[in-house]
Amino acid sequence: MAGPYFRGEPHQLYRDIRRDHGAVAPVLLDGDIPAWLVVGYREVLQITADPALFSRDPDIWNQWDSIPDDWPLLPMFPHRQQCILNTVGERHRERAAMVSDALEVMEPFTIKQYAERYADELIDAFCTQGGTDIVGEYAMRLPVRVLARLFGFPDAQGPGIVAALNDIVDGGEPALAGLGHLAGMRSLLAERRAVPGQDVVSRMLRNTAGFSDEEVFQDMMVIVAAGHGSTADWIGNSLRLMLTDERFAASLSGGRHSVAEAMNEVLWEDTPNQNVAGRWATRDTRLGDRDIRAGDLLVLSLAGANYDPQVRTDGSALTGGNHAHLSFGHGEHRCPFPAQEIAEIIARAAIEVLLDRLPDLDLAVPADQLTRRPSPWLRGLSELPVVFTPTPALGTAG
Repeated sequence: MAGPYFRGEPHQLYRDIRRDHGAVAPVLLDGDIPAWLVVGYREVLQITADPALFSRDPDIWNQWDSIPDDWPLLPMFPHRQQCILNTVGERHRERAAMVSDALEVMEPFTIKQYAERYADELIDAFCTQGGTDIVGEYAMRLPVRVLARLFGFPDAQGPGIVAALNDIVDGGEPALAGLGHLAGMRSLLAERRAVPGQDVVSRMLRNTAGFSDEEVFQDMMVIVAAGHGSTADWIGNSLRLMLTDERFAASLSGGRHSVAEAMNEVLWEDTPNQNVAGRWATRDTRLGDRDIRAGDLLVLSLAGANYDPQVRTDGSALTGGNHAHLSFGHGEHRCPFPAQEIAEIIARAAIEVLLDRLPDLDLAVPADQLTRRPSPWLRGLSELPVVFTPTPALGTAG
């Protein structure tokens, strides 16, 4: 699950996997750790709808004895951690309710205001230059600024959080250092415990289900990490589509036309959440004509499922209102609806403000020269060089 083939054209890879292996394929993770990659739409639904057979608890993985302490993918597998990702049963439902309750009280108008404000500040930093890397200087910096504000982090911590989250998601050697950086941010909980506010962390701490500060901290990190990385790539992938596909050319000159259609198509065709690790079989079973052993890891390929020919019989692009994609997951461990709404508000505001400010935005390199980051989990551009007519800064930093 690495290399230029995977990063370059995953749809062809998924087609080859289905042809050679079917809906469930044997794969190797970094360090030759075995797993199953599930690329079938129906099989992903089957797994996510049966938490008793396919658990979210990584402690039952039968490969832990083979995992070194410095394994670069370790941050994606919360072994023996008290977070919402690996909690199951009624306790998970209580944690999901805590997270949803804390997020859904945030007013969409307020979230949009924050997103537009930080978007203008970031654009001010490069709008006079006539060109920039819109991924590195904009898409990868905006979501966490908004999330940090909603959660109660000081603005000054934003850049460090961005760097740490990006290292974790890319899965390389810096991943463990990134995880360590985030672990040093527990002080926010103590501050909010002493002086509560109206931010998300304060609302999580006010929950009456008896969660410890460590549990709240782990869930906070999960939400920020998932929300930032996938939203940043949603912005970058949507802008790439709009800059390279003539169907969306009018959006660039007309501002906000078809932005929602481009964003929805990306969730089908180029979803940021490519693969999710994962589920673990609680007993021996069969799936997609494969014998799955108790403790086996199943990696859910949301991208592969979205492009399953049994669902997409004609292979056509989906730019309308079809939201049956699996980009936000499925079942009781899917992304909470309030989190989906926040991500969409941030991503749409980011794109709309950029098009309003720089209406003649264009690629600075041929489209076939754009490259992807080497992450097995999220699919995003390593950079998106653009050119535009220089414009004055608005001076919104204050």
